[in-house]
Amino acid sequence: MKKKNGKIFWITGLSGSGKSTVGEKLKTLIKNKYSNTIIIHGDDIRNIYKFKFYSRIKRLKLGKANSDLCKLLSEQGLNVIFTTVGLFHELFAYNRKNLKNYLEIYIKTDIKKLLKNKNKSFYKIRTKNIWGLDLKPQFPKNSEIIIENNFDKSAAKLAKIIYEKIEKE
Repeated sequence: MKKKNGKIFWITGLSGSGKSTVGEKLKTLIKNKYSNTIIIHGDDIRNIYKFKFYSRIKRLKLGKANSDLCKLLSEQGLNVIFTTVGLFHELFAYNRKNLKNYLEIYIKTDIKKLLKNKNKSFYKIRTKNIWGLDLKPQFPKNSEIIIENNFDKSAAKLAKIIYEKIEKE
């Protein structure tokens, strides 16, 4: 008996845009409806593999490996919420070609607001290879869901808005 593929909810946006926090809130809502749901944060994968490289080429390679991991889990019937920066048109195209039940969620945030908030340490201390500063992001063009985070709504509220849009998909 073949198991049905799970759904992949790929959450992308600049660092500090709220991907992980919103993803955690969204997990509860998704899990209640679809069950068998896990969340994986790109930062956790980087830490597990002690991936300290930040060049464009190595980031793209890691992004595709993350996509392949999501595919493997989805093929086992798990729903995967994956939060990552991964702002490459090539990666988004790779996902669309290789992932079944793929839903792209883009959390759009103004880099000036991120710099003002300075939630991430690399925005406080000038480092290299930061999306939006040194690396020009390739924001997604065809996301099924685009949500703006201007930091005037809670992560729970943003997750609810995303969930309502998922329900319409």
